[in-house]
Amino acid sequence: MDLKSVITASRGDAPAELLLTNANIVNVFSGRVVNGSIAVKNGYIIGFGDYDSDRILDLKGRYVSPGFIDSHVHIESSMACITEFARTVVSCGTTTVVADPHEIANVLGARGIDYMLQSAKGQPMDCLFALPSCVPATNMETAGAKLNADDLSPFCSHPRIVALAEMMNYPGVIFTDEEVMAKIDMAKSHRLPMDGHAPGVSGRQLYAYTAAGIASDHECTRPREALEKLELGMRIMVREGTCARNLDDLFPIIDANTWPRMMWSTDDRHPHDLLHEGHVDAIIRKAVSKGLDPITAIRMGTLTPADYFGIKDAGAIAPGRKANMVVFSDLSDIRAEQVFFMGRSVAEYGKMCTEIKRPDPVAFPPSMKIDPRHLDFSIPAGGTRARAIRIIPDQVVTRCEIIEVTTTNGNVITDISNDILKLAVVERYTGKGQTGMGLVTGLGLKRGAIASSVSHDSHNIIVAGVTDADMKAAVEIVVNMGGGFVAVNEGCELAALPLPVAGLMSDKPMATIQQQMDRMIDAANGLGTTLSDPFMTIGFLALPVIPDLKLTDKGLVDVTRFQIVPIFV
Repeated sequence: MDLKSVITASRGDAPAELLLTNANIVNVFSGRVVNGSIAVKNGYIIGFGDYDSDRILDLKGRYVSPGFIDSHVHIESSMACITEFARTVVSCGTTTVVADPHEIANVLGARGIDYMLQSAKGQPMDCLFALPSCVPATNMETAGAKLNADDLSPFCSHPRIVALAEMMNYPGVIFTDEEVMAKIDMAKSHRLPMDGHAPGVSGRQLYAYTAAGIASDHECTRPREALEKLELGMRIMVREGTCARNLDDLFPIIDANTWPRMMWSTDDRHPHDLLHEGHVDAIIRKAVSKGLDPITAIRMGTLTPADYFGIKDAGAIAPGRKANMVVFSDLSDIRAEQVFFMGRSVAEYGKMCTEIKRPDPVAFPPSMKIDPRHLDFSIPAGGTRARAIRIIPDQVVTRCEIIEVTTTNGNVITDISNDILKLAVVERYTGKGQTGMGLVTGLGLKRGAIASSVSHDSHNIIVAGVTDADMKAAVEIVVNMGGGFVAVNEGCELAALPLPVAGLMSDKPMATIQQQMDRMIDAANGLGTTLSDPFMTIGFLALPVIPDLKLTDKGLVDVTRFQIVPIFV
């Protein structure tokens, strides 16, 4: 920013570069819509009204709001590299994201963070980052890396780092784990806000969590939970992702008193939803359709995240802020017709109108160190009653269900009549192939198996199936692809989606990934599941920081007690 030239132009002593006239300007500070003109110089807003300008654009009474901000997103969950992610979300009106790269950091450590920071350069949006606080998320799983405070500290002064990302190890905070406290001290010393992740934590444990300075949460699923956290000073990120959608449940608590401390988050969104529903704009539209005042919905997607993260140069249309703006015609159905980033038109009517340079390819070390010959998915019978993971559609939380098992020759077998399937997580990093076994209900497969190298957060290979043979075949295909998704039946591949970038992302265009993903879901549906996105669903069955029951390569995890438990009870 050439501050002197901006100030000079603001005074009117030098011409603007762009003047948007006849604009209905959404002022997120006052909550008013005012008709006027917006002057831009060097990518920044310099003022309002009649300025001499090199270029004048008549908006003909259309609305202009600040560019939208996603308060918490994992870009890796789009399965696209940053360039293709930006190409998709910018056209929806998103001009800033605060991304948590803990997916790739769990695979590649600091090298993964470096890759994301480098890839963010030159994009037509501000891709900011929160430092992964939990790599690995717990000690009850095997990740590809471990990052402590000393590993993270060199990143704290990077201009794209704006927070410490979701502190999933809430027991570590509550019981003052030494490594966790070191990360908290690091964040405080650099004045970084600390994002939370504390599903269901309440009462004195929540007091301890917030006393540490944890300032936000995106895991609320119930109004009472969100209100308790709000009343303790936390900010609430209302999540609408692919697998977890919380707006409907949390909508009743959004009011004139609470909205300034609430914001929108997509967290994890797959290509289909990004391309067909949208990004932050889709959440805003949904909130408005449910009766929320459109200006309030816009504020929650602009001003409130900017204030929380200390982003002083975005989130509002005001002098000295970046000219990141969204133009649209209908306040009741907000759809980006033109998007400006730093005063430059970058997208029109859902299409990019500027070229985006792809980052140079990076060769990552192989991490699929699994010998399929050693795979064993047998579960020796240790009783007649067992714990099973109960899937809850459209949520990342699960339930622990006690079931009666079916056995043959001393081993547990699947019971498709009662929707009881085998679930396994195979460790991919050390070559030892440690495998955690469990049972799952709610997936609905009647035959075959599905597998994925996207299994939050350590991203070992997760596989669910009806037969051991199909489970083994599915894992072999994932290994041979270098990561990705697959559906198999009777040993034959039905559909596959390669994810060669750390087993998490593709280098293909978003539309191509979506087409491949649609074939994946169709194949899984053909195997019997009715879930809208069974691959994202199984990917979260390995996350041992979301209640109630999860599975890692080390075994079943009772998240409520934060400990590994046996299958049989």
